Amino acid sequence: MLNMSKTTPLLQTLRSFSGYRSISNVSIIGGGLMGSGIAQVAAAAGNDVNVIEVNDKALEKSKAIITKSLERVAKNKFKDDPSKAASYAPSILKKISFTQDLGVVKGSGLVLEAIVENLVAKQKLFKEVELLTTDTTILASNTSSIQIKDIALHSNRKDKFAGLHFFNPVPMMKLLEVISTQETSQDTYRKLMNWGQSIGKVCVTCKDTPGFIVNRLLVPYLVQGVLMYERGDASTTDIDIAMKLGAGYPMGPFELADYVGLDVILFILQGWVKNHPDNASFVVPKTLEKLVQEGKLGVKSGSGFYNYDKKGK
Repeated sequence: MLNMSKTTPLLQTLRSFSGYRSISNVSIIGGGLMGSGIAQVAAAAGNDVNVIEVNDKALEKSKAIITKSLERVAKNKFKDDPSKAASYAPSILKKISFTQDLGVVKGSGLVLEAIVENLVAKQKLFKEVELLTTDTTILASNTSSIQIKDIALHSNRKDKFAGLHFFNPVPMMKLLEVISTQETSQDTYRKLMNWGQSIGKVCVTCKDTPGFIVNRLLVPYLVQGVLMYERGDASTTDIDIAMKLGAGYPMGPFELADYVGLDVILFILQGWVKNHPDNASFVVPKTLEKLVQEGKLGVKSGSGFYNYDKKGK
């Protein structure tokens, strides 16, 4: 029998591949759609979760988002068992604490930031978090557009710093991009990969490149659709139809842009253009700027490239 009280080369190897001392306590800073979704899947997988927000209103909204989503899951999961369906959401919510106290990060194995896409705000937040956590705590950002190395610029624990890019809606989207910088340790990377898989995600690895994998390919694709429309080559409707029927995409570029949010796409592009002026694929179309200036942000505002009713159709 293997003596677990003694550390052997074999045991060290087994521990490294099995996620020894795996993450089980997670603090998520930011309880918006993304943060709430991450909290839900983490808690459903058995993690103890803290959702940290700036005020009670934001915390109540986060709890409402998670509750509604869990009830939807329960309805589909326990169609023939009303009692199990009724108890499902409360059982998961017991694993989640909603708080304004940033100090709760002290006992976390992972602190994941899901706040506004603002570099200075993220840097300031992680400076505070580092003072409250131990050297073993892993720090991660859910940013979709800012490079991790920039967020971690002033960190004293760059080996514990990485990116975890989830996709909206988190409970439904299976993909998780795990982003390593040049200074992220292999131990940190392995633990994050193991954790991502443990919460039911399909994890892919990417270097710390602008936009990571999905957005680096997706956003320039959306831009090319808009530029084609601006040149008068084809209408928005025909471009969308062509990509759905010709390329097998579930949504065309204009439908998808409206769903993501035109302001979000513009924000990403402006950041890329500013930080990478020599990259020809990073272009801000005039039509996109005009729509955002007019408050036409897509589905969420009722109009974008298309007009939508209250149900977003």
